[in-house]
Amino acid sequence: MHLTRLLHIQNPIIQGSMARISTPALVIAVSEAGGLGVLTTTGATAESLQQDLKTIRAATKKSFGVNLMLQQPNIAELLPVLQADPVPVVFTSAGNPAPFMKELLGLGTKVIPVIPNVKIAKKMMALGASAIVAEGLESGGHIGTETTMALVPQVVAAVTIPVIAAGGIGTAAGVKAAFALGASGVQVGTAFLAAEQTPVHNNYKQMVIQADDNGTVVTGTGGDRVRGLKNALTEKLLATTDPATFEQLSRGSLQRAIEGDVDRGSFMAGQIAGAIHEIRPAKAIVTELAKGVPTIIEDLF
Repeated sequence: MHLTRLLHIQNPIIQGSMARISTPALVIAVSEAGGLGVLTTTGATAESLQQDLKTIRAATKKSFGVNLMLQQPNIAELLPVLQADPVPVVFTSAGNPAPFMKELLGLGTKVIPVIPNVKIAKKMMALGASAIVAEGLESGGHIGTETTMALVPQVVAAVTIPVIAAGGIGTAAGVKAAFALGASGVQVGTAFLAAEQTPVHNNYKQMVIQADDNGTVVTGTGGDRVRGLKNALTEKLLATTDPATFEQLSRGSLQRAIEGDVDRGSFMAGQIAGAIHEIRPAKAIVTELAKGVPTIIEDLF
């Protein structure tokens, strides 16, 4: 598969970076399993990022990635770390990587932006992106407006670089569907919320595996639209029309979810949560997802 050669991985399975959640233990487990683990930098400092990279490299020789959410206020502090100590892959989201993309590429780092529509996909390709992640609104966390089913084939038709499908993919069947749409690989987040190595409270994992097909809801508007599991907090967020109240309720809610506060936490997860039924090792999740990757024979015919 072209994406596996590009990223030096065994399976075209990318562990989506989950803010404050995709820490070294999960990254290492996914990369060791043959996928691509991706480190979150949300809440990181230059020093903590340096330590996380050291931890990952001490535990695995496999390829891994780092995600930069470009709305973070300290991106200017994190970039020098990735420039001084280049990593295999950098994923970018929520912003324009143009100011630093050329330099990272020159260092040998593959740069892969997450995009919500065809227009931005074309812009990222023109900037020299190594590949792109086309993410549909079925995903957890901050979402766009297009579905994975509609977005992926249109992006594939519009660009000549590998397209990684994301949003609503968490089973082997979903992986197979993504390849049928023309994707070269998949990015999966929600399924890894239920990985043994994921550093969230068991309450979070239980909410994921107990969710049904109607278990998530979107709160917020515009660029602040967030998909998460239904709970007392989402009910309050949907009920309020006051921006100040919305902000007060939302502030710190992801961290509260990570710590297991079932009433006041924002349990970000995608619509595929309804198909996740057990807590398993990351290796088992990667192995199951890889069953949906087309074989060489299927590619030929």
